Amino acid sequence: MALIDVRNLAKTYRTGLFRKTSVVAVKGITFQVKEGTIAGFLGPNGSGKTTTIKMLLGLIAPTRGEVTMFGERLPSVGARARVGFLPENPYVYPYLTPRELVETSGRLSGLTGRELTQRTRESLERTGVLYAADREARRLSKGMLQRASLAAALVAGPELLILDEPMSGLDPVGRKEVRDLIVSEARAGRTIFFSTHILSDVESLCDEVVILRSGEVVESGHIHELLGGEVLRTDITLAEVSPDLHEALRTEGFVPEERLGHLVVRVTSDDAVREVLTRSLAAHARIVEVAPHRQTLEDVFMRTAR
Repeated sequence: MALIDVRNLAKTYRTGLFRKTSVVAVKGITFQVKEGTIAGFLGPNGSGKTTTIKMLLGLIAPTRGEVTMFGERLPSVGARARVGFLPENPYVYPYLTPRELVETSGRLSGLTGRELTQRTRESLERTGVLYAADREARRLSKGMLQRASLAAALVAGPELLILDEPMSGLDPVGRKEVRDLIVSEARAGRTIFFSTHILSDVESLCDEVVILRSGEVVESGHIHELLGGEVLRTDITLAEVSPDLHEALRTEGFVPEERLGHLVVRVTSDDAVREVLTRSLAAHARIVEVAPHRQTLEDVFMRTAR
């Protein structure tokens, strides 16, 4: 089931003194996010990611197209109540504390009394902010503010989490904790839709990927289908290579590369792998590593997002 169904969604802004200049931010995009998946939303700066997210949330109205969420056509109060949102640059009133921020978000979602207090504490603890729960926001780092805002998005137990750059401002430990939290939420049955520039996070976390370029979808689908399983090249690392073997490999058209006292031979076919290994074993060289390299998300992104 498609929990988010985007059809021909577009947004054009009017700018200038007399609003006569048009800026097309999103150009009729179509994609789906399936229920229970983690979906990554990628694209270079200015590609239309944040504008799209704002349209999904009803913060701005599309110029054309439609979005269906939880089977309801947006705008829908019922669908919006089932969503938790973390903006790219969350603003927190400087004298507000993380506890007050999360409690306010909980009240807006209908929580009260003991349930509100308990969920606020749980959300702050899960995002690692509980120890600073009563510290004013102006005294918190950017990473801590990011965690507090994520706690506010989680407090009501949403079925769908929409996160705009959730790892922004976090150190390596914080990034890992947020990644673990995303996996935990997905295992609990929630759907996660998040934008990011950190491709390794998407490759390790996501089931689905949508890539934008200049306001258009250039790739979308299951990440394993996009990457494929084809081996692009194989690096064979050898040690104790005799001068005769070194020369033989060069004569056969291979280009060995010296690297940290080892010889690395890069080949692009299975036949070439067999040839190099057969010659190396016959010459009593030591085979240190045979490393196949497959297409990565970075390869796909750089090919499609330029």
